Amino acid sequence: MRDKMSLLGGALLLAIVIASMSLFTVDQRQYAVVFQLGEVKEVIDEPGLKFKLPLIQNVRFFERRILTLDTPDPERFITSEKMNLLVDHFVKWRIIDPRLYYESVAGDEARARTRLTQTVNAGLREEFGRRTMHEVVSGAREAIMDSMREKADRDARRIGVQIVDVRLKRVELLPEVSESVYRRMEAERKRVANELRSEGAAAAEKIRADADRQREIIIAEAYRAAQEAKGEGDAKAIAIYADAFGRNADFYSFYRSLEAYRASFAGKDDMLVVDPSSDFFKFMKDSGGARN
Repeated sequence: MRDKMSLLGGALLLAIVIASMSLFTVDQRQYAVVFQLGEVKEVIDEPGLKFKLPLIQNVRFFERRILTLDTPDPERFITSEKMNLLVDHFVKWRIIDPRLYYESVAGDEARARTRLTQTVNAGLREEFGRRTMHEVVSGAREAIMDSMREKADRDARRIGVQIVDVRLKRVELLPEVSESVYRRMEAERKRVANELRSEGAAAAEKIRADADRQREIIIAEAYRAAQEAKGEGDAKAIAIYADAFGRNADFYSFYRSLEAYRASFAGKDDMLVVDPSSDFFKFMKDSGGARN
């Protein structure tokens, strides 16, 4: 009885060992590649509990999530105008064909990263070599990244990898040339600013000259209108005086004499030497004679 129990226990233990060697779990974030005697037998991309032949087959797991290839240090690239630039970039990639990935780089992520780094760097050198510094820094960055993604993806698919994105994090000049470039840019900005100031000053002078001209025209027209109004008023006044005084010539003569007297004796110290028989005193003489 004891022997049977030992035999049963051994069989159970053997079954457990065989089951542990035959069953494996595939995570949803991984690919499972089943090898049989060193050759790829099956690629499993569905998660769950799977079965393999013990001792004959073995399993390797590969990442199916998006991975990042980030350069530790900026790379130096040369533009079409022979300007050296420091470029910091990163690449997003993932495995899409585990079988081809294993056959191309033996499933070694380090080898795959090396291959992708070489591909991306070669493409960037080509792109930078066809463009000026201004295009690289500001104008054509999106175009460079799109072109690089397409070129790198075509090469990466040969090893079972897809390039999801290529991004330029930083593009800058070398420290030894940055200062001279900044000085040149500053001088250019100052030149443009001076031109704008000159144009503004010329426009201001033109506006002031036009304003002065319009002011003189307005003043002249106003003076002319005032003189015309004054002349019309004087003419009307003269006509009114002439009509009023023309109706009684003696009264008009008397009124004019009174005005002359008032103007002649305006002050207490005024002195006038005139012949008493002068017509200037005729109304005074007439007045005195009338009283006598």
